[in-house]
Amino acid sequence: MDLSDLKEILRILEEQDITEFELEQDGVKLRVCRSSTAPAAGALHVASVTPAGPTPAQPASAAAGQPPAEIETDGTVVRSPIVGTFYRSPDPNSPAFVSVGDNVKVGQVLCIIEAMKLMNEIESEMAGEVARIHPENGQPVQYGDPLFTIRMA
Repeated sequence: MDLSDLKEILRILEEQDITEFELEQDGVKLRVCRSSTAPAAGALHVASVTPAGPTPAQPASAAAGQPPAEIETDGTVVRSPIVGTFYRSPDPNSPAFVSVGDNVKVGQVLCIIEAMKLMNEIESEMAGEVARIHPENGQPVQYGDPLFTIRMA
């Protein structure tokens, strides 16, 4: 499934006013939900895009649909799981989710990546201190681009 296929699926779901959709194809499982409580009324939210199942040689992060984290000398690099626009805060008038020097815990929101008008919260998979924030606010990011470097706690 490529980006044009995903865009076409989302377009059809919007046109047909479908509230939930799940597809498994070529070992990838896609789940899309429409919520009336989303920031934009009725906006679609990609709930998950994951491989159908991990392979024995596949690391846990790859099995979860995430690029593998990379160990750097000053911490672990958190990489972008999707292509989109990087935002440090939920809106321009709000403070950043995290800053350099902040301690984060597992599951804490680090940033938002907007992809096709969907706001995707990127959560920390580890506890530690934010050592570096790689992209600038509002900068486009590609799949696998470094977002944060986190030093283990």
